[in-house]
Amino acid sequence: MGEGFPITGPRAGGAEAIASSPWAVKADREKGTQGVQGATSGADRVELSTEAQRRVTELKQVDQRVRTHEAAHMAAGGGLVQGGASYSYTRGPDGKAYAVAGEVSIDASAVPDDPAATLRKAQRIVAAALAPADPSPQDRKVAAAAGAMAAEAASELARKG
Repeated sequence: MGEGFPITGPRAGGAEAIASSPWAVKADREKGTQGVQGATSGADRVELSTEAQRRVTELKQVDQRVRTHEAAHMAAGGGLVQGGASYSYTRGPDGKAYAVAGEVSIDASAVPDDPAATLRKAQRIVAAALAPADPSPQDRKVAAAAGAMAAEAASELARKG
């Protein structure tokens, strides 16, 4: 399909540290209470520490931001999107996986022998790259490259008359 560039999303600070950090999880078998994301039987239910619960809340927020960011790229990119979004995950103290980074690949190649189509495509690439409310440095890099492609196509159109 041509040259593809990843448009990336926000990265959670210290994602590697999150994945390897031990979290205090206390089994509350005597009370039989349900902790955050408890297991199916009363004997297996766990209650997360206050710090672990805070971290789960933070990871849920990061996950939502990342997914919203990538959805904006996909919506604006339309047919230029190659596949769907891909995500990098970390496991929270509750055992669930949370998206901490994302990427959407788009076809960023010029349209052969058609500068007008290349110009339109480049404008869509810029729109897709800058669609999220908080474009990443990679998003801005893709937008700049597409802007250069658009300028070259416009110049070619002007030469052709």
